[in-house]
Amino acid sequence: MNAAAARRRMVERQLRARGIGDERVLGAMAGVPREEFVPEELRGRAYADSALPIGEEQTISQPWIVAAICQALELRGPELVLEVGTGSGYSAAVLSRLAGHVVSVERHEALSAAAGRALASLGIRNVELIVGDGSLGVPARGPFDAIAVHATAPAPPQALLAQLADGGRLVVPIDAGDADVLTLYRRQGDRLETEPLSPCRFVPLIGEEGFGE
Repeated sequence: MNAAAARRRMVERQLRARGIGDERVLGAMAGVPREEFVPEELRGRAYADSALPIGEEQTISQPWIVAAICQALELRGPELVLEVGTGSGYSAAVLSRLAGHVVSVERHEALSAAAGRALASLGIRNVELIVGDGSLGVPARGPFDAIAVHATAPAPPQALLAQLADGGRLVVPIDAGDADVLTLYRRQGDRLETEPLSPCRFVPLIGEEGFGE
């Protein structure tokens, strides 16, 4: 099966059949070649229903998780999005099709550089890459309409919540002991609404508002 066929199959079997109904998200996932974001030796597994290692003890997330986060953000096109944990750059590429501009923070310089090369090779120009502590966000670039965190936090990072625009949405995995829980936070003025979405498993969020090294 060639990559394009594998991608179509992934969208139908792993995403649509398992509750991803946002057509914009499905279209974005169908349009981004995941094989361009995994190591050469793993490209044959690019559309497997699993996370894959990308170096620096990090992973590219399972396709369903990427789609679930994007769907929960409810993006319509013009939004400014903060992504915490660039990793391979795959999720940033998907977000680039759903939002106006993406600011993506990665603490590993080598991963950020590799992600930049992959994004550039696909002609993606609305993703801004930053190396730093993603748990603190990027205050100078906020407030953000949506924030996606691709690492498990011990609690919702207060710095990220502070950078969320009114009406904005933050999706972050929260450590719940035996499992992580993908959780949605919505800002409504001074009020914060919380909605658990799904059990999940992520690498830990390392940083001032995450876990220690």
